[in-house]
Amino acid sequence: MLLSEFLPADHVRLPILSTDKPSLLREMTEFLAARDGGDPVLLRDAVEEREAVLSTGIGHGVAVPHGRSAAVKGLTVVAGRTDLPIPFEAADGEPVRLVFLVVGPPADAGRHVQALGRIARLAQRSDLRARLLEAESAASFAAIIRESEEP
Repeated sequence: MLLSEFLPADHVRLPILSTDKPSLLREMTEFLAARDGGDPVLLRDAVEEREAVLSTGIGHGVAVPHGRSAAVKGLTVVAGRTDLPIPFEAADGEPVRLVFLVVGPPADAGRHVQALGRIARLAQRSDLRARLLEAESAASFAAIIRESEEP
């Protein structure tokens, strides 16, 4: 599975305008709903339910909020970058600037887990994080992801 298959430029929000975690989750679920349909309230409920269990701030300034919801037909990913760091209760205590939101239907758990794993592996690369933080447009952000997955 390639993350770039699910993350075209129109699924990238630059910049994310929110300044706190609740508004970030609302902004990104509304952005996802505007791209792929689904009720934004149901999407946000699914993501917030998962977030209540344990923060999805995975460290290095990256958060991967996610959830499963029948409000989407298939696995959907949106991403973005904030201009200012947002406190997110991340594992390493660092605020986040890069966000990858993943929502999939309950019946597609396998691809959901694959997408989360792919994002986590990519987020470990400091060079990639730096390039994404410097991306000047949604198109360049998506291209950086695509290029990072090339053999």
